Amino acid sequence: MVTENRVSFPADGSLHSLVSVEDRVLRIAVATSEHGTSLSPAGMEQGIAALRAAGPEIGAVLLVGEGANFCAGGNVLGFAAAEDRGAHLLEIANLFHDFVRELERIAVPVVAAVHGWAAGAGMSLALLADIALAGPGTKMRAAYPSIGFSPDGGMSWTLPRIVGPSRAREIIMTDTVIGADEAVRLGLLSRLVADGEIQSEALRLARTLAHGPTQSYAAIRTLVAGSAGRSLSEHLDVEAAAISAAATTPTGIEGVDAFVAKRRPDWDAVRS
Repeated sequence: MVTENRVSFPADGSLHSLVSVEDRVLRIAVATSEHGTSLSPAGMEQGIAALRAAGPEIGAVLLVGEGANFCAGGNVLGFAAAEDRGAHLLEIANLFHDFVRELERIAVPVVAAVHGWAAGAGMSLALLADIALAGPGTKMRAAYPSIGFSPDGGMSWTLPRIVGPSRAREIIMTDTVIGADEAVRLGLLSRLVADGEIQSEALRLARTLAHGPTQSYAAIRTLVAGSAGRSLSEHLDVEAAAISAAATTPTGIEGVDAFVAKRRPDWDAVRS
């Protein structure tokens, strides 16, 4: 977990206008109703700072959109108004990518509450989550070709790993609108909940994960992320080393002892 540039999180849970902490869950608003629920530069800046500052007090990250959509993509009107469009897009992409890198680095589960549109940058963010919950009315769309752009936010890296290179090219190039059911079938979203319960269910899940075996979750994220770059035989060696190391951690000891004693593990106790 990244711990440099530590800051103290206020006791009331507030951090910045788009970032808050509650019950070990770091909530980051990636878009607001401003500019048509486009990707929020302020959300990215505040999110980066919070992710870099996060220590053991954070057990999960929750990504949300504040407005009609999770995130409808980049601010195209802002792109058009820029004096130097290339320089402006590079600045926006670099900020977005710093946020993506911090999401990848943090050792805790990342949950996304995806409602309305997850288009362009919003789709990229949904694909980055460990678990993405959505409603029946949620829609996803690459969106980049519609304005003559190529993807950012890691979409051209994550999507081929989920659906395969051929299907990924089709989805991005044809700018296909993907409904919620199809998104779950393809593995772009984890599961659906009622439209009015997306954020509450995502928060409930994030809280559950935040109070779970965080050392185990960190190892799971590392193993899954590294699996694509190894052969099966190589990966088996990495798995063996990881499970052996887990057996001697406070989390691993508590889990085994609780199983033998036929009681629920007290994960919070081993973190104190």
